[in-house]
Amino acid sequence: MNARHILANSIHVLTAIGAALALLALFSAAQGAWNHMFLWLLAALVVDGIDGPLARKVDTKTNAPRIDGVLLDLVVDFLTYVFVPIFALVQSGMVPGWTGWVCALSITTVSALYFADTRMKTEDASFEGFPGCWNMVALVFFALEPPVWAMVTVMVILTPAMFLPIRFVHPVRTVRWRYITLPVTLAWIVFSTLLMAGTYTHTVATGLIIASLYLLGVGAVQQIVPPRRTKT
Repeated sequence: MNARHILANSIHVLTAIGAALALLALFSAAQGAWNHMFLWLLAALVVDGIDGPLARKVDTKTNAPRIDGVLLDLVVDFLTYVFVPIFALVQSGMVPGWTGWVCALSITTVSALYFADTRMKTEDASFEGFPGCWNMVALVFFALEPPVWAMVTVMVILTPAMFLPIRFVHPVRTVRWRYITLPVTLAWIVFSTLLMAGTYTHTVATGLIIASLYLLGVGAVQQIVPPRRTKT
């Protein structure tokens, strides 16, 4: 095994570390340590943001073909994006009683189907339908503590939106408006980290809301606004 093979396989290991981070987040959720849980999930989100570009740079498909990096990424993403945050919403009692159970069971079932959807990605590297980022949704819920009816409304809208023809940008791979999207994503991570670390201010909370709304809606806006034609 040469250096390129070792490097390529190390990227697969980096992706797989996301599963370990998901387990640490689950342990924290089971103990009610919500801030710790979200810090682990944020760490997993950072890993998910960098492993793809690294995998393409070292060409893992050629240099480490035994491991399917796309499949591995989907497995880890389902744990960190769906399973752990939805468990946390029920375990915490934020969405209590039968309402929480119905939402949780519906979201995990629909999300499992979405993660196996062969039409998930579009030609511009965006997502077709809400990409199951329930970790981001749950973090906003925990940080802002909206009323139950508001949280249920958001979940009722976003669950079927996973299969609607509405685009959601990938914060790194979607090229169009990336000069805005990438800084907004980094700002979202900073605001989230501050809130989970106990630094609550109206400025931080407002920043998180604005960044979340941008990331939720910019893909749909791009569908409406035609791209600017370049002169030839």
